[in-house]
Amino acid sequence: MMTNRFALKFIKLSPPQVLIFVFVVLIFVGTGLLKLPFATTDGITWVDALFTATSAMTVTGLVVVDTGQAFTLFGEIVIVSLIQLGGLGIMTFAVLIFMVLGRKIGMKHRLLVQQATNQTSIGGVVKLVKNILIFSLAVEAIGFLILAARWVPEMGWQAGTYASFFHSISAFNNAGFSIWSNSLMDYVGDPVVNIVISFLFIVGGIGFTVLDDLIRSKTFRGMALHSKVMLTGTVVINLIAMFTFFILEYHNPQALANLSLGDKLWGSYFQAVTTRTAGFNSVDISGIGIDTAFFMFVLMFIGAGSTSTGGGIKLTTAFVIIMAVITFLRGKSDPVLYGRTIRKHIVLKALAITIISIMTVYLTIFVLVLTENQSFIEIAFEVISAFGTVGLSMGITGDLSTIGRIAIVFVMFLGKLGPLTLAFSLAQPDRTNIRYPDEDLFTG
Repeated sequence: MMTNRFALKFIKLSPPQVLIFVFVVLIFVGTGLLKLPFATTDGITWVDALFTATSAMTVTGLVVVDTGQAFTLFGEIVIVSLIQLGGLGIMTFAVLIFMVLGRKIGMKHRLLVQQATNQTSIGGVVKLVKNILIFSLAVEAIGFLILAARWVPEMGWQAGTYASFFHSISAFNNAGFSIWSNSLMDYVGDPVVNIVISFLFIVGGIGFTVLDDLIRSKTFRGMALHSKVMLTGTVVINLIAMFTFFILEYHNPQALANLSLGDKLWGSYFQAVTTRTAGFNSVDISGIGIDTAFFMFVLMFIGAGSTSTGGGIKLTTAFVIIMAVITFLRGKSDPVLYGRTIRKHIVLKALAITIISIMTVYLTIFVLVLTENQSFIEIAFEVISAFGTVGLSMGITGDLSTIGRIAIVFVMFLGKLGPLTLAFSLAQPDRTNIRYPDEDLFTG
């Protein structure tokens, strides 16, 4: 009887509520698996298990214990499985299971897929999921093979193959988890590792709809507005980030100063492109300057693209806000990009996402300032990194209190699902058609 009641309540849940419910369940399952005696080398607390499971499921990469040292092979397989589930999406795998079992994918499931993949229309979402799966597994396989060719001769078959497997999945899903204590610092000037890892997380972070459009369209002009903004924005922001990091950290002995010019350039490139969501590091983040950390705040907060494996408010959201401001300053009524008018409800959505995100980050920073004995810059960096599901840290993650760790868990969860998903799951839709008289309100 209780089972039937639970099933009835579950069916009545809205798509955002179902996604949140399934996400929470999988995080708790992962927590339980990581708490098993044979998942760790010396045992971990329930809070640390929850933190690690959440970080993996939200493809963040922040760690309170050393992944390679604290977890056994079983524990690392649990982590990489959560990364794959969280990165490609729960509903992606659900649709795959339905197709394998030969079951029909109904309207309810299509609405869930639409919500999970952040599509504006329900049409073609199942086909999109198929393409996501095929493309993702193919890219991960290519990355694995190239990394294996690099690492097997260095480490041997077993260690090299496993390292390639783990890092290719972690990179494509923008997770930032590494089985090495210093992440990729040993390969700061290695062209193969830099190119392959960055290619994986850039492709994963640019968004599946953009990649599909890129394959189908013959010219840049023929692409959708979203794809044009993502491709242009990614190139521009990565170049700006690379040269900014290079200039700011050039003389810093804890970052680039002691490297050759070639390694400085590789380190600047990798750290610039990984900051938006990937979370790997090839230089010591705890040693970067305050100016660089402040610059990285912006990159982490913006994040990757919609329908991608990354987090943040998303690059397109930032572009919409910027264009809306420019439009207002020019005295025009509608923001225009590439000859296309951005609808007002898109501007309002971008504004809502940004404001809720800023409030979330601000409140979490406030909590951690009260509970943690760390500098403001380190705390702000940690919180913004968690919200953007980036995974970079200035070295304070393992020193967080229990309250601090739970606060970061919440921020990682919200950053992955998106603030609007949570807001829509709690809000009641307004179906009234009443329109009230206009009146001016003084602002500014």
